[in-house]
Amino acid sequence: MITLKTVRELRAAIAHARSEGKRIALVPTMGNLHAGHIALVEKARQRADFVVASIFVNPLQFGPAEDLDKYPRTLAADQEKLLEGGCNLLFAPGVEEMYPDGMQGQTRIAVPGVSEGLCGATRPGHFEGVATVVTKLFNIAQPDIALFGEKDFQQLAVIRTLVHDLNMPIQIFGEPTVRAADGLALSSRNGYLNDEQRGVAPALYRILCDTRTALLAGERDFAGLCARGREALQQAGFRSDYLEIREAASLRPANAEDRRLVVLGAAYLGNTRLIDNLSVDIAGD
Repeated sequence: MITLKTVRELRAAIAHARSEGKRIALVPTMGNLHAGHIALVEKARQRADFVVASIFVNPLQFGPAEDLDKYPRTLAADQEKLLEGGCNLLFAPGVEEMYPDGMQGQTRIAVPGVSEGLCGATRPGHFEGVATVVTKLFNIAQPDIALFGEKDFQQLAVIRTLVHDLNMPIQIFGEPTVRAADGLALSSRNGYLNDEQRGVAPALYRILCDTRTALLAGERDFAGLCARGREALQQAGFRSDYLEIREAASLRPANAEDRRLVVLGAAYLGNTRLIDNLSVDIAGD
């Protein structure tokens, strides 16, 4: 595996791979990699001939009070994991390489609709930052396919929408959430949890499971289900941000006629914000 830090070098490497008839996959990350990231790389290996991973902690998607400065940077360990996962090339640019003219005047990509509410309400500007950096990475690497985890369900919806709306010839794959043995969705931010909080954290997944079970049993009082879920989060020791039931494709609030739903939750343990979701497919009558 080679590691490159400039756009020029990356484009040259990808041009060479394309000259050999190789299909290109891109796995964008912010580093501090865990088994969920490596699962994306391994899936990319199955679908393409040349796998590019990127590591870039994108300042544009962090709010003023968020954890940009303390976000873990673990490049050496990440390189080892990517190599073991079968990655061909790591693109690890600095901020100056991605935003050579600074961020204040940077052209930005807004994706209305799916970016609104949920994490978009709690983190204003976040999805604009995500959409902008992903668009830049897509334009730089011009992959045939790109892979993202379903844990960040709203982010995946934003990326699918921007690819569709901007006519990008890239196939987007959403891959299932990788979980610890107790159900906690793997996340780089899990490392912020202390031992007590780590013991509490899987309750978010269990509460989403309980909500899904009720939906599959025929419950259609969505507001009541979400209220019970938020109360359960509070009782478990979380500070609830949201727990909502949405239509899976559009992310609009669900109604009783919808058959493809997603239950999404976000909650804080101390200062650490955890997110998770579960899809629910309701059989028709």
